[in-house]
Amino acid sequence: MRIGLVGTGRIGGFHAGVLARHPEVEALVLADADGERAARVAGALGAEAAPTVEALFEQHALDAVVIASATAAHAELIRRAAAAGLPAFCEKPIALDVPGTLAALDAVAAAGTQLQLGFMRRFDAGYRAAREAVGSGRLGRLHTVRAVTSDPAPPPAAYLPLSGGLFRDCLVHDFDIVRWVTGREVVEAYATGSDAGPAMFRAAGDVGTAAALLTLDDGTLVTATATRCNGAGYDVRMELAGERAQLAVGMDERTPLESLEPQGPPPPAKPWTGFLERFAPAYEAELDAFVGLVRGERGNPCDGREALAALRIAEACERSRRERRPVRIDEVPA
Repeated sequence: MRIGLVGTGRIGGFHAGVLARHPEVEALVLADADGERAARVAGALGAEAAPTVEALFEQHALDAVVIASATAAHAELIRRAAAAGLPAFCEKPIALDVPGTLAALDAVAAAGTQLQLGFMRRFDAGYRAAREAVGSGRLGRLHTVRAVTSDPAPPPAAYLPLSGGLFRDCLVHDFDIVRWVTGREVVEAYATGSDAGPAMFRAAGDVGTAAALLTLDDGTLVTATATRCNGAGYDVRMELAGERAQLAVGMDERTPLESLEPQGPPPPAKPWTGFLERFAPAYEAELDAFVGLVRGERGNPCDGREALAALRIAEACERSRRERRPVRIDEVPA
């Protein structure tokens, strides 16, 4: 199999390493808006490098494309892959707004190709066990879900205006995984945020900390919180409380959380430092799933419509924050 990869930054470089090691990938061709960076990454992995993104599509016979470029380029690259008849894997989001997302999805549908989205938490062992527990009835009636995403440090200031904001860029992972684990749809969101902390959040019109109260279609209540300023370490967790049992994802010896109880566990000696470290096995598993999809050996584990559903929740949360009111998801066009 011959795969092209666009974008060789942090996540793109990681994906390139995974694909270069994959036994079913015979050739890997890298491209980036920064051609020199693509050449460096390719050289380190023994892969090929295309001089430009255009050359990747025009001069190389590919079986599939992996898109890990800057967010602003995702939708156009998805359309380009579809026009070439190529299945594509794309990091979230498809686009930063619903119209852009719909246009890309329409291009994929018209071409009859496949699009898999990079919501890696679906491939994490803990979240997969949580989905099985909910589906089996082990918890009884689920009444409360708590989701947490805390980054240890803010991204560069230049990234914030391009990110789409904390709800679309960060909490969108929680919105997707809540839907996937519970098997339910979000019907209403009530959200707020704080721009206290570094001035770059205020300058970008964004918030550094946010909280959302979501109502699912069966009445289950969900709280989802996120921050860019969690100095203790990278913290991603989910708690699921039902009438019979209560379970947690993301609680281990590296969770950056210290108990103050006399008999509590000791503080972590080596807290998680970031998403690539915490979710490395999940990232590898999702790309393995994509290779299986391209080979026709399995179905699509996370198609573009899943990304649209998560984005609509994020849009509702952002509208709720601005307008200071609950927003129904059906207020967001689809």
